[in-house]
Formats: sequence, C-alpha cells, structure tokens
Amino acid sequence: MFRSRSKDEKAPAAKAPVAESASSQSSPRDPEAPKGRPTPKRAAAQSQRRSVMNTPTSRKEAAKRSREERRANMEKQRQALASGDERYLPPRDKGPVRKYARDFVDSRFCVAEFFLPMAVLILVLSLVRVAQLQNIALLLWLVVIVLIVLDSVVTAFRLKKRLNERFPDEHKKGAVAYALMRSLQMRRLRLPKPQVKRGERP
Repeated sequence: MFRSRSKDEKAPAAKAPVAESASSQSSPRDPEAPKGRPTPKRAAAQSQRRSVMNTPTSRKEAAKRSREERRANMEKQRQALASGDERYLPPRDKGPVRKYARDFVDSRFCVAEFFLPMAVLILVLSLVRVAQLQNIALLLWLVVIVLIVLDSVVTAFRLKKRLNERFPDEHKKGAVAYALMRSLQMRRLRLPKPQVKRGERP
C-alpha cells in the first residue's frame, strides 16, 4: 500500500516540469523583452545578405564570375588608355614619373615616330629595278637610322635630366626606355592617348 501511494505522489511532481516547459515553449515571446544580442544595423544586414547572395555556389559559377570580372577590368583599362584615367591604367603606365615621360615625348616631334612611313617609302624605292633609285633608298635608310639614334640620345639625356629635377625621390628606373619606346610609335597610335599638344610644356 505504502509503495503504490508513494508512486502516485511522485507522478504529478515529475509531470509538472514537463508541462511547464511545454507551456513556456508554446507561449509567444514578449516583444518588449531583451533578446540577449544587439540588433544589427540595416547597412550591415544588407551587406551580409548581399555577400551571401554573391557567394558562388559551384565551381562553374565561380569561373563564370571571374571571367566577367576580368572582362570588366579589361574594359576599364581600355577606357583608361583612351582617356588617361590613372586609376585603371596598366601597372607599366601608372605613376607620375611615367605620366611625365609620356607628356615629354608627346609634346615634341620625334624622328622615330616617322620611322614606319619612311621605312615603307624606302622599301618601295628599293623594289624599283633602277640602280640609282636603289642607291638613294640605301642612303635614305642610313640617314633615317642615324637621325633616329641621335634624336633618341638627345631625348633620353633631356628626359633624364628633367626627371631628376622634378622627381628626385621617386623611382625612375625604366622611365627613359619607356619614353623611347613610345617615341617609336606614331602619335595617333600611342596608348595611353596623348594628353598634351605639340609644343606644350609638360
């Protein structure tokens, strides 16, 4: 008798916490009660949601996204080469030293920029089966080469002097060679596009 009565008394006591926990789970949370963590700001929540949405879900999607980003960067570089925008120029064209070297070459006439049309003319003369014209073509070829070498030496000397005066503490390695390579190109074909007129002081 005593054993069965003690079991009956313990049964309601054991069921009480279960019922209480169930009622606490089913009851709605008070909106005024603290949540235990700070509410994220709207900008932070949006950026987090955007990062989750932009995360590639597969290798194929990641490769496609990288191709699109690379294409967009190439388009920005192409526009920068046409406009001279320093932000998106290739690494070899960036910096104040390289910009000054470009402006120095673009502001003057260079013999080397006429090399291509003169080479075509000399080639046409050399193809003519007239000994006198072939001799003239050979002489013109030697004159053009000598003029290009002399003009390049003078340009390199003046540019190096100007760079040392204007940028004494900047890294100038390769700037003179960069300018000479630019002088070999015709003005309208140069990239980045010239930003100064001929005769204008850079």
